[in-house]
Amino acid sequence: MSKSFNVAREKNLCRTTFVANKNWSFVLIVFFSWFLILFLISYLFKADPSKKLFIYFETTPKNPEILWNRANFDGVHYLSISRNGYGTYQQAFFPLYPLLIKKITPIFGGKDLLAAFLFSNFCFLLALIFFFKLVCLDYPKEVAKNSLLFLIFFPTSFFFGSVYTESLFLLLILSSFYFARKGNFLISGLLGAFASATRIVGIFLFLALFFEWFEQNKTKKSSRIAKISNLIFLFFVPVGLLWYMYFLKVHYHDPLAFFHVQPFFGAQRSGDKIILLYQVFWRYLKMIFTTKKDILYFTVWQELFTAISFIFLLIISYKNKIRLSYLVFSVCAFLSPTITGTFSSLPRYVLILFPCFILLGTIKNKLLRNLLLLFFGVLFLFNASLFFRGFWVA
Repeated sequence: MSKSFNVAREKNLCRTTFVANKNWSFVLIVFFSWFLILFLISYLFKADPSKKLFIYFETTPKNPEILWNRANFDGVHYLSISRNGYGTYQQAFFPLYPLLIKKITPIFGGKDLLAAFLFSNFCFLLALIFFFKLVCLDYPKEVAKNSLLFLIFFPTSFFFGSVYTESLFLLLILSSFYFARKGNFLISGLLGAFASATRIVGIFLFLALFFEWFEQNKTKKSSRIAKISNLIFLFFVPVGLLWYMYFLKVHYHDPLAFFHVQPFFGAQRSGDKIILLYQVFWRYLKMIFTTKKDILYFTVWQELFTAISFIFLLIISYKNKIRLSYLVFSVCAFLSPTITGTFSSLPRYVLILFPCFILLGTIKNKLLRNLLLLFFGVLFLFNASLFFRGFWVA
């Protein structure tokens, strides 16, 4: 029996029998291992009380104190929006995630932080399942397993288990692509609409799914009505963003308020002009020689290294013929935050660039693969400990 036949057979098994061949158990084991490791880190490295501007705390505790540091930085804003609606400059945070927190909080007796924590982790588990299934459409299950490991132990993956949009957004992106690959553009478009109501880069699903629709129509024989219907379904994707822009126009007289408030978050972002990528690199080169040698200096290097690394990974992904629709979304999602003039938060933003993790999963050299995973794991522990203590990471 030929090797190519075995690979094709393994792909088919991975595609069609996710539960039957017990791949689900691998996902569960990896997820709960990550969950327990992260829970231990958050317990050992509690927030520094002196950093009250950046950490989440409650003067009258109603949520478990052990979870407080899961809502540091942006988590404070999401919980505030969920409780009280939008405050000053909070329009930068898209509405779906805090709205869902508000809806499910009564189920947990009014403990909104607990609700958000469990919701984020549940979304991440579902995202891992969809990621595994999506990779299995094109690759053997070993590649799917390795890709999942690179994602879950990436240095900033702890954001998936925090009060952030990362887990929900990744779930929406991956499931939207998965249903599109299966030819169900109605569900794909609806999920895309939710994605564009969660993060601004969700709008790039519209362009990416158009490429997916075009590629499928080149190889599949279907009626003209079916093709047109699937194309129309893609126009659901911008609805989430347009809905939020309408809300901003009605209540704040500025449909682009989410962009205009960016300078007020202290990351030297531009809210009135577009900064080109080479200019951002030049800014970071200057910061390397002027920034004080402290935790912030580490963050500057990490942001710069992340930018360079993922540009390289995206280029190699294209050369390795990873699906074009995935890459269209990822390139747009990578570039869009840089137009504000900084790589700030980029180590977190790249978590959704799933083609890069698929590429890493295809590494055949076991030693290299294990060394990279070890490198990721060490940085994961270090970054998580900093974040939980109240230091800025991404």
